[in-house]
Amino acid sequence: MQNKHPNGLITASLTNMGERFGFYIMMGILLLFLQAKFGLSGKNASIIYSIFYASVYVLALVGGIIADRLKNYKGTILVGLVVMTLGYVMLGIPTPTAVSSMTPWLVFTCFALFAISFGNGLFKGNLQALVGRMYDNDQYRHMRDTGFSLFYMFINIGAVFAPLVAVAIRNWWVQHNGFVYNANLPEYCHQILNGTLPADRVAQVTQIATEANGGMPVTDLSDFALNYVQVFSTGFHYAFLAAVVFMLISLIIYLTNKSKYPADEKHLAAGERIVVTKEEIKMSASEIKTRILALCAVFGVVIFFWMSFHQNGVSLTQFAKDYVNLDAIKIDLGFTTIVGAEIFQSINPLFVVTLTPLLLFIFGQLKKRNMEPSTPKKIVIGMFIAALAFVVMAVGSKSLPAQDAFKAGEEFTKVSPWLMVLTYFILTLAELFISPMGISFVSKVAPPHLQGIMQGLWLCATAVGNSLLFVGMILYESLSISATWIIFACACGFSMLVMLLMVRWLEKVAD
Repeated sequence: MQNKHPNGLITASLTNMGERFGFYIMMGILLLFLQAKFGLSGKNASIIYSIFYASVYVLALVGGIIADRLKNYKGTILVGLVVMTLGYVMLGIPTPTAVSSMTPWLVFTCFALFAISFGNGLFKGNLQALVGRMYDNDQYRHMRDTGFSLFYMFINIGAVFAPLVAVAIRNWWVQHNGFVYNANLPEYCHQILNGTLPADRVAQVTQIATEANGGMPVTDLSDFALNYVQVFSTGFHYAFLAAVVFMLISLIIYLTNKSKYPADEKHLAAGERIVVTKEEIKMSASEIKTRILALCAVFGVVIFFWMSFHQNGVSLTQFAKDYVNLDAIKIDLGFTTIVGAEIFQSINPLFVVTLTPLLLFIFGQLKKRNMEPSTPKKIVIGMFIAALAFVVMAVGSKSLPAQDAFKAGEEFTKVSPWLMVLTYFILTLAELFISPMGISFVSKVAPPHLQGIMQGLWLCATAVGNSLLFVGMILYESLSISATWIIFACACGFSMLVMLLMVRWLEKVAD
């Protein structure tokens, strides 16, 4: 692969892989952490989750502007890695739980999340821009789509194991303190401590508490609730500290390989200059405008995809916690048991890693026959596949009770974990047609002096989609479960139709 691709691709991918490992440790558990530690409802926790996830991508635009203005991509990336690491350190500090006022600690948590999002903004888009510059050379230009697919595959290797590591650490700490993991118990604990547990649920919750207490009778329910929620939340904090370890690994890889990346204009020696192609020299103001309009059109369309796809951390995770038979996928490691809705977060990156080589082979064969779809057509195909994933979820959920009936204790049969596996398989296939192809399209079409900003805007479009993630929880708690997934299928279908109408224009701009 090194013979076909630029020298810095592997090390850039490894740098991002370490960062993604830390990031997905956090994203795999963040929603449930906010609920368990602060007693937030799914809706309120999803609002914080949405704002944070959106800010990660919005601030990528700020990071792109900073790097473009300073002409210092590599330095901006380094600062981003350091700031993110500090944010994870703050999240990893075991702050008090269930004290009289949790507001200051919630503010502290939000500040840590801001540090992570700001650092990520300095890092993510600029690293993508740096990889794109590796393919500006005529020797590698024709390999751009393949290069970004490989980049995308490598960075997801870390994300495969990250949620499993997070769950293993959290559950180990719970078991180490003599308790048994129960996903629903932290919510009951907060209700006990706040005095909001319905009287007709006390006997049921006492039985659940006894089981979580290793079978030992619980004589003081309030004392048990305080201890359990503190231990449960501390386990989450220790999982966040694991992210720090992988951020430090990412920092070391980046620092030892900076020389392999394209030189920043600021650091060129006297008489040197960044190589500019003839096409870039001839680029007129009207062509720059056309290219920016084309990019903005794509940015607008993919908003609906990201709003739907990133439900994997919100409504799909809540669905797994509430309606999926998690005992069927319990993994016993001896010293701890890996069980919980968070483990489904590993399935998407696992499929990214396994499906990418297959797709690259298929695209390679099509290219030999001059039949490979253009990048815009690949995005259209991805939108269709994403809609199909939510149709599968809707069909699989049609017999399940809505949230109000679920919370009232209505009896039902939980669905097989294979429904989630199949859905994530289809969603991952869609992602591989959209995300790496979108990054490649931006790299190809963006004017050379606006690479950082345009990559930032691509991530900003993701941010807008992420800012709407809480809509998924509102639908989830308000409508039937099946109807929730149908709405997301329609959103992806609408995006596909709009993109299809623009394909010829976008292909012309990208030529």
